[in-house]
This record gives sequence, structure tokens and C-alpha cells, in this order.
Amino acid sequence: MALTLDQLNAASANQALQWLDGIYEHSPWIAETALRERPFRSLAHLKHTLAHAVRTASSEAQRALIRAHPELAGKAMVDQSLTAESTHEQNKAGLTQCTPAEFAQLQQLNADYNARFGFPFILAVRGPRGTGLSKQQIIDTFARRLDNHPDFEQAEALRNIHRIAEIRLNDKFGAEPLLGADVWDWHEKLAEHSDPGYAEKGQLTVTYLTDAHRACAQALSHWMRDCGFDKVEIDAVGNVVGRYHPATEGARYLLTGSHYDTVRNGGKYDGRLGIFVPMACVRELHRAGQRLPFGIEVVAFAEEEGQRYKATFLGSGALIGDFNPAWLDQKDADGITLRAAMQHAGLCIDEIPQLQRDPAQYLGFIEVHIEQGPVLNGLDLPLGVVTSINGSVRYVSEVTGMASHAGTTPMDSRRDAAMAVAELALYLEQRAAQDGDSVGTIGQWNVPGGSINVVPGRCQFSLDLRAPTDAQRDALDRDVLAQLHQITARRGLRLTLEETMRAAAAPSAPAWQQRWENAVNALGVPLLRLPSGAGHDAMKLHEVMPQAMLFVRGENAGISHNPLESTTHNDMQLAVEAFSHVLHQLAKEPA
Repeated sequence: MALTLDQLNAASANQALQWLDGIYEHSPWIAETALRERPFRSLAHLKHTLAHAVRTASSEAQRALIRAHPELAGKAMVDQSLTAESTHEQNKAGLTQCTPAEFAQLQQLNADYNARFGFPFILAVRGPRGTGLSKQQIIDTFARRLDNHPDFEQAEALRNIHRIAEIRLNDKFGAEPLLGADVWDWHEKLAEHSDPGYAEKGQLTVTYLTDAHRACAQALSHWMRDCGFDKVEIDAVGNVVGRYHPATEGARYLLTGSHYDTVRNGGKYDGRLGIFVPMACVRELHRAGQRLPFGIEVVAFAEEEGQRYKATFLGSGALIGDFNPAWLDQKDADGITLRAAMQHAGLCIDEIPQLQRDPAQYLGFIEVHIEQGPVLNGLDLPLGVVTSINGSVRYVSEVTGMASHAGTTPMDSRRDAAMAVAELALYLEQRAAQDGDSVGTIGQWNVPGGSINVVPGRCQFSLDLRAPTDAQRDALDRDVLAQLHQITARRGLRLTLEETMRAAAAPSAPAWQQRWENAVNALGVPLLRLPSGAGHDAMKLHEVMPQAMLFVRGENAGISHNPLESTTHNDMQLAVEAFSHVLHQLAKEPA
């Protein structure tokens, strides 16, 4: 029979310690420390308290914890001296059935890893879904992490130990994050669609109105219908819109959602988590035959990333009346205009103005999003409440000089376009750092027709500038552009510069932020408030209605816009529960 929190909270210290034996490998001090904080309000609270005991321990104690774990497919497995928990986990991953070649490869990886770091390689082999990683996934992760910095790798080992402990606690308490597993599975299924040139490499790229993009839209619309949405449509810019009607006709709607396009070779969860979490909530309401005093409108925004065309936030911008017809003449890398792409996709351009929402018909906008940063992961927290979204500005630019022979053109006679951008990049790095929390990025850098023995005559590049307030962003913007003009003038170069996006900082509406905070608190998760450095669709909706966001912890140190972007079914479960809590808070509030 599964253990309950009531039992654990009421048990003697010795009994409680016995029940938690084996959660952390050969390290009873962790449970001893955590049990001093009883009573635990939830399983999530217990998990965090255990992890906090490790995080606040000495480095020596942390390394001893790491060394207490066995190697994967190592000596302890061979001589059958693994703990019952480790035996189960390695068996589930198929490590007890390695071929001779796989076993030899793992032994070599173990030896290389120990030689580099001085402790065994730790990996939660049951993975983010809890069902087990494949042997190839394990081997690939092993090889990748050999390149990490030792300090980072120690932190990564501890992160995996916490995930191992979380899964063991799930087993002990009979906790099955079924909704989180469904959300995780939706992500995996949608990630089967990827643009040509990336799909063949097993990489995820979904840019605006490609075949893969349209396939995603069709899948989302089908799944929304299966969830019980009353009305589902693909609108004039490609947004997938699902509406779940209120109990009373004419009531206002809660607006929510996020984007389903991706960056090139990106992750599976950026944006899409904010679609699937409310979908799961609507499905559960539908299954229970329950209507709320307000309706729920979930929008899977068609475009947010600005990958195929210069315009960004096309999906959410259309809902606030921010669609510039001049964008229709923008061309992608293949010369296809936005107008042609929309026509090819069967979208009715003339209907775009009709997409604008009347804010009076909505309660507000909320968005769930993977954090895309390391803060929650570093603090062992599954959820965080967003206080504001940074203001940002983006440019695409081209510097033109003179292409010439690399061997015969003296250094003081060159009009090198790429060197000018390199000089700007170094200045940008220094200037953004002066503010502490400002950031600047040159994410695209291209020398058209470049050759190894030719001084670059042209250099195309992007600029992305962000800061917590509009004033701070604008100061960074002025300084960087002034420096760019100075560099190009001094080097005798021609400059073209086009602003492609400017988004105001978006502080969370206090009442909506409080609802998220109430939800996190109700789950027994310690509350953390943090700003968002990344831009989100919530920034656009912020212009016309109140908004607030919930962040979900990312794995792999919170990396995002990267194939390693990840989160777990446990954290997804908590996100669904937090969203559901907000819905029920609203239902109890006076109309």
C-alpha cells in the first residue's frame, strides 16, 4: 500500500526516516534534515525540502552524495550489489541487457568520466516522462556531458539525483502525474512535424506556414475537438482557436495560450506548453460535464519567433489589431512573400482585421511557459510567478564595404564589413553588461558569398536588445546604434538598418499575478517571483488587457531554444493543477 503524507507527518522520527530510506542513495542525512521541516503540505513540498537539504549542504557532502551512486552498467551491476531502487532503474533502461559492444562503450565512458570529474556519471535513466530512456539516449547524454565544465557537471549530477529521488517518491507515494504525462505526450506527438532540412536530421524546426507548420495546426485543431472545446477554428493568420463556452451565454472569456512555431533546431516545449496545459484543463472540465461562469478561449498562436519573416508576434498581434499590411511584401530566404505564403496556406488575408478582440469581452490573458532560464532549476523549484516581461527591440542590418583579395589588401586599406560587425559585437557585450540585467545579442551573422581568401564586402546581421524597463532598453538601444554608426563611418562602410520589432516591457497585472501566487501556494510549492528576460505573446496582449504568466522549470540547467530544452511530467502536472486552481479561483469570485 502506498505511503501517505498524513502518515509521514504523524510518524515518529525513526519511522519516518525508515520510510524515506533509499530515496537518496546511501545518504540518510538528507531525509533527517528534511524531516525537521514537517508537516509537509504536499508531495511537491517534500521533494523541494529534500532537495533544499542537499543544496544548502557543504560541497564535500554534495560530492559524497554523488559518489554514493553506482556507475551505470558498472561494477555494482555486474556483481549484483546495487540497491533495489538502482537495480529497478537500470533494468528499466535496459542496461542489464547490454550487448557486449554497448557494455564496452559504457565502461569506457565510465572510465573517461571518472578520470575527468572524480565522481561517477549520474543520470536519471527513467527520464522526464518516468518511463525510461533508451540505451542510445543514455550513451549520447554520457558522451555529451563529458565536455561540461567540472562545476557545471557537479550541479548537473545533483539535478539528476533530485530527479531520481522524485521518481522514487512517486513510486513510494503512489503518485501518478497522469495529466502531466498526457501533456508530455502531446509535445512528443506534435514534435513529429518538422521543416525539411531539419526533419531528416532529427531536429525540430517549425517556421510560419510551412508544411510542417500547417500539419501542427491541423493536429492541434483535432486535439482541441477531442478535448471537448465547443468551437475550434484556424483563423486568418493561422492561429488555432478553441473556445469552451461559459455556463451562461454572453459571459466573458478568459484568454490564454502560446505559440506553436519554433526557432530553428529548437526545443519541444517553448510556447507549446502554454497551449497544452489549458487544453488539459478544458478536457477535464468537459469530462466532468462542468461549465464555469466564464468561457475559456485557448489560442495556439501561429507565429511568435520571427524565424521565416522579419515580422514577429503575427499571431498574437493580429488579436490586438497590430497587423501591418506592409508585412505582406516581406520575403523569406527563398524569395516567397508573406502574402504568397498565406495564400498558399488557404488563409483569407482580407479577414485579418476581423481577428481583433474586444477587450471588454475578456477577463484577461494568462500564459504558462517553460522558464527558458536557469533560475528555477538552480533553486530546485518547479514553478515561478512572473512579475514582468522585459522590453525589447530587434533590427536586421547590413554593412557594405569592399570585397578584395585577402593576401594583397593591406590591413589599413581594407573596408571589411565583417570586422565592423565583430567590433560592434564586442561593444555590445560590454555595454549590456554595464546594466547588470540588460542583454544584447547578435544571433544572425552572414557574409554573403564569402570566401576564405576574400575580405568580406558585405555582412548581414541581426540585433536583439532587451531590458526590464522601456527606459533602460531605450538607453541601451541609443548607445548601441550610436556605436554602430560610429564604427561604420570610421571604417568607410555603408549601413542599412531596419527595425523589425519593438515591444514594451509588460509588468504583470497585480490581481492576476496574485491568482498565480495563490495557486502555487495551494500546491505547497515555495513561492518565487521572477522577471522574464524572454519575450512572449503575453507582451502583445498586455497592450489591451491585464496579463500574468506562470513559469515552469526547465531541465538541463533551464536551457531553451535548443534541442536539450526539457521539462518533466511531474512539473507539467503541477502546471496543470496551478492553472486549474486559477480557473476555480475565478469561478468563486464575484462577477
